Amino acid sequence: MITPQPAEGRGRNGHDDAQAEMLPETGMIGASELFPVSTVANEDSERPLIIALYSSVGSGHRSAAASTAEAFARLRGKHPLVPEDCDIELLDILDFGRMRFDGEKTTTLFTGPTRYIYDITWYHVFTGRILWGGGSGWSYCMYSPFTRYVKKRKPIAIVATHIVAANAAVAARMISKQEFPVVCVPTDYGVEGLWPHWFSDLFCVADDLMEEELLPRRVKPENIAVTGIPVKPSFDREYDRDEVLKRYGLPVDKTVVLVIAGARLRQPYVLFREVLSQIMGDLSQFEDMHFAFLSGSDDEYADELRKVCLDHELDNVSVFNYVENMPELMNACDMAIAKSGGLAVTECLCAKLPIIIVGKSFGQERANTTTVTRAGAAKQVITAENLLSELQNIQRDPAMLQAMIEGGSTLRRPSSAADVARATLDKVGKVGRKRSIFAFLYWGKKPLRVR
Repeated sequence: MITPQPAEGRGRNGHDDAQAEMLPETGMIGASELFPVSTVANEDSERPLIIALYSSVGSGHRSAAASTAEAFARLRGKHPLVPEDCDIELLDILDFGRMRFDGEKTTTLFTGPTRYIYDITWYHVFTGRILWGGGSGWSYCMYSPFTRYVKKRKPIAIVATHIVAANAAVAARMISKQEFPVVCVPTDYGVEGLWPHWFSDLFCVADDLMEEELLPRRVKPENIAVTGIPVKPSFDREYDRDEVLKRYGLPVDKTVVLVIAGARLRQPYVLFREVLSQIMGDLSQFEDMHFAFLSGSDDEYADELRKVCLDHELDNVSVFNYVENMPELMNACDMAIAKSGGLAVTECLCAKLPIIIVGKSFGQERANTTTVTRAGAAKQVITAENLLSELQNIQRDPAMLQAMIEGGSTLRRPSSAADVARATLDKVGKVGRKRSIFAFLYWGKKPLRVR
């Protein structure tokens, strides 16, 4: 039996995703027991199956897949293609690999000096005219256990939120000679060139510009849906701001600034934290603001922050290690200081939270930064001096925040997960069998995004 171990349920800030919370003794996850989603591949089941497939390289891919899985679970018994007994599985493709590697640690390769190489690769090598179309090689080289699982279970559909997952799904379908749809859901505001463009059946993208990015790659218009990046449905709820802030011990009469400064790994946040460290002593000047720092699961960093607050006698700073319900806290805050990760940016947009993006952006994060700053939903600062200046501008003119909220309205899609689920089900029964090709490269038209 193929029984990959479930990945940890921690989100990008170290909190458990609402729909990724483990239910006691069930082997399931769900926002509630009403919408359980399995995190273990069940080879022995004969029930209908939908797979939300991700790669644990950063937590955003898992979060988007988990949101989509829950959206499918909410359709059980309400959609003809999702019967009451349908299995919904949230699976990490890395658990099926012939060789196991730590996807989280792999992300550190793109956060140091090598980020410049990654930026060139992202914008020039496989995002220009030479493109990846897909192929069966991913299975033969690495993911044949997943292909065997797919061959036996015959899923209704597979939704993939990472290129490795998408390519493994395409390969599994080719080899098993099935006709279920493979749906690609990029979790950024740009499309990396290594997605299996030709052998996927649908791209669910964040905004209209990404549609324009895919068309020169000869992806058919009917195979593109602008759904937004999947987020938890709880981001679309109304919250009592004062009640939430009081519960977290935060003031209700100040501008509350959420500083998203940590996740499971320290390395991706090193440069971000260096900028923050340079302004800590100056935060006391912002009498009308209160800063809520999130360190995620990095307890050492949280302790460092608390010591700094004591040394500088900062009474307008709170430090949190673990936050269980991020949607309510984000909705209650007034602005955020963050990196430009796709899920971080999207959650801020859905929570109507203006963003100050700190530091230079590379690769897909540069596409994220460009999108939200162009819309007016965010401002980017590079240095500590820039960040201080921007905070001073906002303290002098708080109306800037409302303008940023309005700027983000064109990108805000809180029902994105449900839209991805519906768009996927619309493709079921409309996909023909794909010919099996080991590897396929092709030449696109003039690319949209090239520096």
